[in-house]
Amino acid sequence: MDHTEVMKPETLDDLIKVLHQVFSSDCINVEEVQNIMESYESKPQEWMKYAKFDQFRYTRNLVDEGNGKFNLMILCWGEGHGSSIHDHTDSHCFMKLLQGQLKETLFEWPDKKIHGGMKRKSERVLQENQCAYINDSIGLHRVENVSHTECATSLHLYSPPFDHCNAFDQRTGHKNTVKMTFWSKYGERTPFETSISQENN
Repeated sequence: MDHTEVMKPETLDDLIKVLHQVFSSDCINVEEVQNIMESYESKPQEWMKYAKFDQFRYTRNLVDEGNGKFNLMILCWGEGHGSSIHDHTDSHCFMKLLQGQLKETLFEWPDKKIHGGMKRKSERVLQENQCAYINDSIGLHRVENVSHTECATSLHLYSPPFDHCNAFDQRTGHKNTVKMTFWSKYGERTPFETSISQENN
């Protein structure tokens, strides 16, 4: 039986329930998760309470902790906001567009023997309701809202959850470890931390 046939999530709450079912198994089918996330048609009234924008940088807003198996979060990108080039700490990363467009640029891992700039592999623009996937064997990526007039909102699933990743300097390939924080959890603003990193994807 194909899960995606029986479990087309009509609402964000449905989607969360279905994801809990899928991730209760130890064996994750990436294509199945991607199909499920794509099949949810974004309805702003369902996710607006999680969508917290900041004037200066994009925000990460926790929606569900997935019984410890995954983190589901909404990222809010103001005009021109973007992430660093970063890895995903041996986790699966799914990214679904809820509103607007985001440009994803893939990079190869820097070659330790050759000091120099990061090598770009490809780029694409993700449209509303599309779901992208990346893990560390595919490479590194940067995500950007290149629009100067429109905000963008995306739904991210990371499994297993992680709270640190590596950010890379495009010119040198140098990496540094970055702690990731939530702007809000379950629709409520988290206490402000003085050490919040700019590069928190």
